[in-house]
Amino acid sequence: MSAEYVPEEELIIEQIEIGPMQNFTYIVGSKSTREVAIIDPAWDIDALLNRIDEAGYTLTAALATHYHPDHVGGNFGRKNVPGLAELMAKRPVKVYGHKLEVEGIKKVTELSDSDFKSVESGDKLALGDVEVEFLHTPGHTPGSQCFRIKNTLVSGDTLFVQGCGRVDLPGSNSDDMFASLDKLRSLPDDTLLLPGHNYSHVPNATMGETKKINTHLNIKELELWHQLMGH
Repeated sequence: MSAEYVPEEELIIEQIEIGPMQNFTYIVGSKSTREVAIIDPAWDIDALLNRIDEAGYTLTAALATHYHPDHVGGNFGRKNVPGLAELMAKRPVKVYGHKLEVEGIKKVTELSDSDFKSVESGDKLALGDVEVEFLHTPGHTPGSQCFRIKNTLVSGDTLFVQGCGRVDLPGSNSDDMFASLDKLRSLPDDTLLLPGHNYSHVPNATMGETKKINTHLNIKELELWHQLMGH
């Protein structure tokens, strides 16, 4: 497990690379109140909780970008990945998932309805003085969502620094991904992009930098990709 820290005046953001698939888990919250949420907790729940405790944070929520087990835990091939179920057993908090994704998360984690808070695009969560905005970005899965926190975007598997999430998996949709990428490319260039995997030579980048190196955010390339998908 390795961590990188992205400072901002009131904002706690810790970017933690964890697991064999170069996943990123994030701890986000308020410096003044020490309230935090954990985004996509998986692979080593004890290490993540130890980090929260060592820093003196209070965990108040878990946020899920989408239902795939490498992000939320559950059966993954022949392997069972620790994730939300193990987190909830040790530190029960509400799990915030998009309303179209909660059933999928429940299926892979075996959590119950009472563990979840279903959200829609535009809903917000307060962590002390920090506000998290939920953005629905379907394509990789029907209920994939990103989290906008001040001038930062945690993008899960919707958008990477170089590339985007796969659209050839059950529930994925290239039309939806096209629309989601078009939505994200409209964010201000100084927005800091924090992806769901470390698939690039840098762990994060601004949207302006990402647009220069990620062909999926080039409008001409986007339109060509859309045409090649048969639309």
